Amino acid sequence: MERRAVGAFLSERLGDVADLEDETPRPGDGWDDTWKGKALGLFFVGIWLVFLSDAVVTAWDQRATARGDVGLAALVGFSVVYLAHFTNLRHTAWRLQRTVPANRWFVSRMALAGWLGLAVLAAVATVTLGQQGASSWVFFAVSGLWTFRLRLAFAIGGALVLLYELLAYHVSGWDHDSSVSMSMVMAMAAVSGAMLASSRQRALAEARDENARLMVEEERNRMARDVHDILGHSLTVITVKAELAARLLEVDPQRARAEVADLERLSRDALADVRRAVAGFREISLSGELARARKALSTAGIAAELPTATDDVPSDMRELCAWAVREGVTNVIRHSSASRCTITLDDRGVTIVDDGAPAAESSGQGNGLVGLHERAAAVGAEVVARRREPRGFELSVLAPPGPTAEHSRRLRPEGLGRPVTP
Repeated sequence: MERRAVGAFLSERLGDVADLEDETPRPGDGWDDTWKGKALGLFFVGIWLVFLSDAVVTAWDQRATARGDVGLAALVGFSVVYLAHFTNLRHTAWRLQRTVPANRWFVSRMALAGWLGLAVLAAVATVTLGQQGASSWVFFAVSGLWTFRLRLAFAIGGALVLLYELLAYHVSGWDHDSSVSMSMVMAMAAVSGAMLASSRQRALAEARDENARLMVEEERNRMARDVHDILGHSLTVITVKAELAARLLEVDPQRARAEVADLERLSRDALADVRRAVAGFREISLSGELARARKALSTAGIAAELPTATDDVPSDMRELCAWAVREGVTNVIRHSSASRCTITLDDRGVTIVDDGAPAAESSGQGNGLVGLHERAAAVGAEVVARRREPRGFELSVLAPPGPTAEHSRRLRPEGLGRPVTP
């Protein structure tokens, strides 16, 4: 129930994932759907129609005849239908959207109707203008790429190439010229390659959108977990202390005032932690490090005895103790070969004890331990360590007064938290 409530709070603050997705550009959305994008796409497709110029010139020269007029009208109609056909299917042509085909053969009935219209106009242009009119076959073959499934489109293109070659060799007045055949092959290869590249780009964009969505969900879940971890224990303790203070008001007013003062401290600390979590800061927290330490030690097969509360640690020492827990547990897992690790918190700081063997001698300085010394010095605390007999190691980060020299010695900044033999 608590996590669901936290999740609702974060959803209200951050918005739903669906809201975020509505603001995320999708393949096929955006600039391509504006009138400038459509006009530019139409220009780059229509500019290739210049290769029909020889057929247009032939029809214009025969404009005094019915054959020439019909051929010219067929070429104009073919160009208009070709551009409209591409414009209506540009998302399918460039794979900008995932299209569900009408059946196993063609994309949609409208696409099929447009392609059949192109077939009729190309046939009329060929009959009226002869071999020059057959130049429209190149665009007719290309239009099949976004009308049919690719295998069928290539089969139709191959049939057109074969038909043209047969006509070139068997129709009187046609030259044995393979330029149209080669143009069909090269145009289909080029356009299909561009379609494949666009399809890969769309798939990549969809993958990025999905990754972004998953990252948002993961961040929301992380924030919910952080807020739950922060508030779960704090609110429980605050409730218990409030009940105790209420019972002590008549019996022991002095102790009741102390409990109320402690309630104020706990509530301020919890509020500060929540603000940092909701603001998105990934600052280290003592409760979070204890939770991660429990999981890490369990994964490493090390029995863990960890505190369940952090109330005893002064507020100004909690971040330092969190860093100490991180460094100490890392040291235990990596270097100690320990079977048990115990972490103790009190009003002076944190103590980490394990039953492992000492680490091998090292001459390098660990950056983590150097940073721990610097953080301890900043709050007036000290890092203290000692070997335990017959085996084991103890690391403490304590506020003054620290342990005496007879029982411990300063930890040198080598390794990852274990003493180095001079």
